[in-house]
Amino acid sequence: MLYQPFYDGGTMAMKKNKKITKISKTEWIKKYIIITVAAFIYAAGVSLFIDPNNMAPGGLTGVAIILNRLIPVSTGTLILLLNIPILVFAVWKFGLGLTISTIYATVLISGCTNLLTSLGAATNDTLLAAVAGGILQAVAVGVIFRAGATTGGVDIIVKALKLKLPHLKTGNLFLMIDATVVTLSGIVFWDVNAALYAAVAVGCCSVTLDVVLYGRDEAKLLYIISDKPEQITRRILEELDVGTTYISGRGAYSGTEKQVIMCAMKKTVFPRAEKIVKEEDPDSFMIVTSATEIFGEGYKSYFSERI
Repeated sequence: MLYQPFYDGGTMAMKKNKKITKISKTEWIKKYIIITVAAFIYAAGVSLFIDPNNMAPGGLTGVAIILNRLIPVSTGTLILLLNIPILVFAVWKFGLGLTISTIYATVLISGCTNLLTSLGAATNDTLLAAVAGGILQAVAVGVIFRAGATTGGVDIIVKALKLKLPHLKTGNLFLMIDATVVTLSGIVFWDVNAALYAAVAVGCCSVTLDVVLYGRDEAKLLYIISDKPEQITRRILEELDVGTTYISGRGAYSGTEKQVIMCAMKKTVFPRAEKIVKEEDPDSFMIVTSATEIFGEGYKSYFSERI
């Protein structure tokens, strides 16, 4: 059996408890296969789309691209060199178990970036390159995060910030840091268009990263005020398999007591619920709002890891 420090999103707890969890050799191999594929995807996004189109979309990769235009050192090599001090910090902050996989991912990204650079740009359309490059980077980062590692650089800084700011989503933290690098790239390259396209790449990366890490959690939250609550509730339960809750209400003007139906459902189910309400009581009053996250049966677990 192989061992690695237990990581549950709270490194301080890991340090205090010194917990160790066992992982099988098969799981260990699977983890590194996933990291290898994701690292290649990340390198492809950089070397085939971002770098050849003169965009620096943030993070140490963006810094490496900027420096590559100033000194005769390849982007992939600069990515590795810039990561060395941060990896040293990671050993101290997160422990050797997490850092080994991160070092592996960082070295692989560096090597693959240098290797794929020789292929040139996959497209000369800067907008398409920004979108494709941002999405590829986000998918790779999200997959590597889920595998229990990082791609080095800003990823490690973000993991450290998550300990202090757990209420912020990972994509938002990347967005704040990357915005600084994008601004710097516009100053260094003296090219507003390049900076704006880099910002597009950052936006695509941020949105995609949250989807990869958290999924599409958005759902509809309904409040239905009707004279036929039983009929509507019965059909929602039977036809949609969606749980409902009665909330006791009273009209401020009429003083009439009513049962308000409250239910949450995924967006794909909402049109059918709307149809049921219209068929049962066209005169009903329905309030529809968005729920960004839902925990409980049928949705996310309370105990799932918050990356």
